[in-house]
Amino acid sequence: MRSSRTGDIRSSLRRLKHTLAPSGFSPDWSSCVPLCDCRRIWYALGMISIRGMTITDIPLGLRLTRQAGWNQLEADWLRFLSMQPQGCFVGELDGQAVATTVTCTLGPVAWIAMVLVETAARRHGVATALLRHALGFLDGEGVRTIRLDATAAGQPVYERLGFTPEYRLTRYEGIVPEGMAPGGTVEAVQREYREIVAFDQEMTGTPREKMLLRLFEESPQGVRIFRRGGRLEGYVSLRKGANATQIGPCIATSPAGEVLLCDALSLCTGLRVFIDIPCDNAPAVGLAGRCGLQTQRQFTRMCRGEPVHDQPASIYASSGPEKG
Repeated sequence: MRSSRTGDIRSSLRRLKHTLAPSGFSPDWSSCVPLCDCRRIWYALGMISIRGMTITDIPLGLRLTRQAGWNQLEADWLRFLSMQPQGCFVGELDGQAVATTVTCTLGPVAWIAMVLVETAARRHGVATALLRHALGFLDGEGVRTIRLDATAAGQPVYERLGFTPEYRLTRYEGIVPEGMAPGGTVEAVQREYREIVAFDQEMTGTPREKMLLRLFEESPQGVRIFRRGGRLEGYVSLRKGANATQIGPCIATSPAGEVLLCDALSLCTGLRVFIDIPCDNAPAVGLAGRCGLQTQRQFTRMCRGEPVHDQPASIYASSGPEKG
């Protein structure tokens, strides 16, 4: 009897969903009491399901990336899967793959990124279901802190899931003009990568070795360093993207950061670039303005759990919204 009644409820709710779908209706569970978590019932019906991402899902990721106008390439999706193969997820709506998210643990700190949903599948709770699944995975990994870079549209969703704002970043974009004189930087060699990683951890408060080494190995010619008296004062990395060359990360002391950023820009003369800069880093913001770069959009860096005491004044360019 119980199985029959469950089947009847299942069928009724499916009919209800398909009846309301043309109007764009999506359940608002905000007023539901915890003891009657209707959200769980909705997901359990199979309307929304979450599964692990595999290499065969990269075309989905690329399609959603292009649809959103984001900058990631196939190499980026391969990197995400390589760094956290069990922590990348696909959201399905009625059996169709329509959404993605990826996670990455860096010691006690984790990142969530690439929360993308097919346009026609939005406002059905898929993104929230994916995020809850990703948070459950990371909680199971025992991380103390979860971070992400939120767009204005995504920030309210993340706040409802327990994230709090830390600081803002601006994405600058444009064609790099001629006349950017290179400074006293040199291309890093492989034996210096570990030193760069140690310097980065000192400045950011996060052991980002597995991410940085992967970036350096993919684009070794794009890794530049600045030394003063033999001491490492900073580094910058750049890589190709679908829409522009991404400059970052650039982590440095002052004034080494300006020298590194200027040198990276000189290497991109005539090319379109993206640079994500913390709003509190006045020298980097000023340099972007002098180069004629324009504001594309802003992000809010957010945190759930223990705060990370990084130094925005030393972040002359973030690596991008994917991993800070």
